[in-house]
Amino acid sequence: YGVSKAALINLTQQLAHEFAPKVRVNAIAPAVVKTKFAQALYEGREAEAAAAYPLARLGVPSDIGGAAAFLTSEQSAWVTGQTLVVDGGIFLNAGVA
Repeated sequence: YGVSKAALINLTQQLAHEFAPKVRVNAIAPAVVKTKFAQALYEGREAEAAAAYPLARLGVPSDIGGAAAFLTSEQSAWVTGQTLVVDGGIFLNAGVA
Protein backbone atom coordinates (compact mmCIF):
# COMPACT_ATOMS: atom_id res chain seq x y z
CA TYR A 1 0.00 0.00 0.00
CA GLY A 2 2.70 2.48 0.99
CA VAL A 3 4.73 1.90 -2.16
CA SER A 4 1.73 2.38 -4.44
CA LYS A 5 0.70 5.55 -2.55
CA ALA A 6 4.23 6.95 -2.93
CA ALA A 7 4.15 6.11 -6.64
CA LEU A 8 0.89 8.03 -7.10
CA ILE A 9 2.27 11.05 -5.25
CA ASN A 10 5.38 10.98 -7.43
CA LEU A 11 3.31 10.54 -10.60
CA THR A 12 1.18 13.55 -9.62
CA GLN A 13 4.29 15.69 -9.17
CA GLN A 14 5.90 14.52 -12.41
CA LEU A 15 2.74 15.11 -14.47
CA ALA A 16 2.29 18.54 -12.90
CA HIS A 17 5.82 19.43 -13.94
CA GLU A 18 5.37 18.03 -17.44
CA PHE A 19 2.05 19.74 -18.21
CA ALA A 20 2.63 23.11 -16.52
CA PRO A 21 1.77 25.88 -17.09
CA LYS A 22 -1.32 25.01 -19.12
CA VAL A 23 -2.58 22.09 -17.01
CA ARG A 24 -2.62 21.70 -13.24
CA VAL A 25 -2.32 18.17 -11.88
CA ASN A 26 -3.28 17.30 -8.31
CA ALA A 27 -4.45 14.20 -6.45
CA ILE A 28 -6.77 13.40 -3.59
CA ALA A 29 -5.75 10.78 -1.00
CA PRO A 30 -8.87 9.76 0.93
CA ALA A 31 -9.20 7.47 3.91
CA VAL A 32 -12.14 5.08 4.27
CA VAL A 33 -15.32 6.65 2.93
CA LYS A 34 -18.79 5.30 3.65
CA THR A 35 -19.60 3.64 0.34
CA LYS A 36 -20.80 0.21 -0.69
CA PHE A 37 -17.27 -0.54 -1.89
CA ALA A 38 -15.78 0.03 1.59
CA GLN A 39 -18.73 -1.26 3.60
CA ALA A 40 -16.99 -4.50 4.58
CA LEU A 41 -14.32 -2.46 6.39
CA TYR A 42 -16.75 -0.93 8.89
CA GLU A 43 -20.00 -2.94 8.73
CA GLY A 44 -21.27 -3.85 12.18
CA ARG A 45 -18.65 -1.73 13.90
CA GLU A 46 -19.11 1.78 12.51
CA ALA A 47 -18.91 3.51 15.92
CA GLU A 48 -15.66 1.70 16.72
CA ALA A 49 -14.23 2.53 13.29
CA ALA A 50 -15.27 6.19 13.61
CA ALA A 51 -13.62 6.44 17.02
CA ALA A 52 -10.23 5.79 15.39
CA TYR A 53 -10.49 9.14 13.58
CA PRO A 54 -9.72 12.42 15.37
CA LEU A 55 -12.84 13.87 13.72
CA ALA A 56 -14.81 10.94 15.22
CA ARG A 57 -16.58 9.87 12.05
CA LEU A 58 -16.02 8.06 8.80
CA GLY A 59 -15.80 10.11 5.66
CA VAL A 60 -18.73 10.47 3.29
CA PRO A 61 -18.56 10.92 -0.48
CA SER A 62 -19.30 14.65 -0.23
CA ASP A 63 -16.11 15.09 1.83
CA ILE A 64 -14.12 13.91 -1.15
CA GLY A 65 -16.36 15.79 -3.58
CA GLY A 66 -15.67 19.02 -1.71
CA ALA A 67 -11.94 18.47 -2.07
CA ALA A 68 -12.36 17.76 -5.78
CA ALA A 69 -14.50 20.88 -6.20
CA PHE A 70 -11.78 22.96 -4.55
CA LEU A 71 -9.04 21.51 -6.75
CA THR A 72 -11.03 22.25 -9.90
CA SER A 73 -11.98 25.77 -8.85
CA GLU A 74 -10.25 29.10 -9.37
CA GLN A 75 -9.51 29.10 -5.63
CA SER A 76 -6.78 26.55 -6.32
CA ALA A 77 -5.44 28.27 -9.43
CA TRP A 78 -1.94 28.33 -7.92
CA VAL A 79 -1.95 24.72 -6.74
CA THR A 80 -0.30 22.00 -8.77
CA GLY A 81 1.63 18.82 -8.05
CA GLN A 82 -0.04 18.39 -4.67
CA THR A 83 -1.75 15.48 -2.99
CA LEU A 84 -4.63 16.65 -0.81
CA VAL A 85 -5.04 14.23 2.08
CA VAL A 86 -8.71 13.98 3.05
CA ASP A 87 -8.63 11.46 5.86
CA GLY A 88 -10.35 12.86 8.95
CA GLY A 89 -6.94 12.96 10.61
CA ILE A 90 -6.54 9.16 10.76
CA PHE A 91 -2.79 9.31 10.12
CA LEU A 92 -2.35 11.61 13.13
CA ASN A 93 -3.17 8.57 15.28
CA ALA A 94 -0.56 6.49 13.49
CA GLY A 95 2.16 9.05 14.12
CA VAL A 96 2.50 9.63 10.38
CA ALA A 97 2.31 13.16 9.03
